[in-house]
Amino acid sequence: MAELVPGGTAPAGGLPGAFGEPMDGPGLIEMTGADGHGGDHAEPTLLGLPAETWVYVSIAIFLVLAVVVGKLPQQIAAALDARIASVRRQLDEAKALRAEAEALLADAHARAEAAAKDAAAVIARAESEAATLIADREKAAQDTIARRTAAAEARIEAAERSAETALRADVARRVTAAAGALIAERADKAVQDRLTEDAIAGLDRRLH
Repeated sequence: MAELVPGGTAPAGGLPGAFGEPMDGPGLIEMTGADGHGGDHAEPTLLGLPAETWVYVSIAIFLVLAVVVGKLPQQIAAALDARIASVRRQLDEAKALRAEAEALLADAHARAEAAAKDAAAVIARAESEAATLIADREKAAQDTIARRTAAAEARIEAAERSAETALRADVARRVTAAAGALIAERADKAVQDRLTEDAIAGLDRRLH
């Protein structure tokens, strides 16, 4: 094996480089992975971290993903179950509210029908009472008119009878007076007295 010459250059016929070309000192160090300080090896790095650290990071990420992915379906299922339970609860509440509203509506309809029937009955009773009251008032008015008419007729008849009686009495007095005067002129005292008595008696019979 050929020896290295001072200055880091390989002699002719030394180690071949790429494509058979001779390599200088740095290239030989990079090829062998050794520097000029006793042959120490350099570890590869990524973003300033060595490969071993990246292995640990990868394992940790894998474990975290495994835990998360393992619990994710359960969490999704739990969320869906909770949502389904909430929807069912809301549906039950809506059904209960609808049933309550239907019951209230039915009760309102029943109350309205009952109120309409009561109103119709009250109106019918009021009409009947009004008709009866009107008939009673008409009958009472007719009776009052009949009584007053009868009383007026009786008063008129009484007045007519009284006037007729007074007229007859006045005529009788006048006739008696005229007859007495005529008898006094033509008859004596005895005949005059007898005629006067007969006239008075006849007058009393007419008056009674």
